[in-house]
Amino acid sequence: MGDTPGPSEPTLDEQIAAYQREFQDLDPQVEEIVSALGRLNRRMNVAYGRQTATLGISNAEWEVLKALVLSGAPYQMGPGELAKRLGLTPAAMTHRIDRMVAEGLVTRDRDESNRVRVIVELTAEGREKWLEAMRLATVFEEDLLQDLSPEERGALGEVLTRLLRRVEDAQPDAGGRLTDLG
Repeated sequence: MGDTPGPSEPTLDEQIAAYQREFQDLDPQVEEIVSALGRLNRRMNVAYGRQTATLGISNAEWEVLKALVLSGAPYQMGPGELAKRLGLTPAAMTHRIDRMVAEGLVTRDRDESNRVRVIVELTAEGREKWLEAMRLATVFEEDLLQDLSPEERGALGEVLTRLLRRVEDAQPDAGGRLTDLG
């Protein structure tokens, strides 16, 4: 059960023991799973951040590039739609787009058919950064899963997808900004 903790972080075993000491109704099996998922997510985000930094982009910029690629050719979205998809305020999205325009990763132009609407579009440089990040991520992810057989990978993918669907069904707005907590 116990993973290798960070500098001042208890092992999973230590964490669960402390939780059980303070909250006797805790199911240690459930806590092991959710704690391991949380730690894995945090560590993967750090690893991805290090990779994108080697490319001269941030995780935040990577998220914008990814959203534009996922939108499909011609890789365009409005800033409001991007903000909603990424769970950002319009002001935060504007700031992020400003940086990315200056870096040549995206363009921001008025929609010719509706001059009020702004369109953010992926540039060739932005697409290349996305592809480079995907190449790095693929190596990291293959290394992460190297000890799992194809069957285990399939089973893990199915189980995690079921958990994700349960959370998405129960909390359909949880993918974005939690405005009700502020």
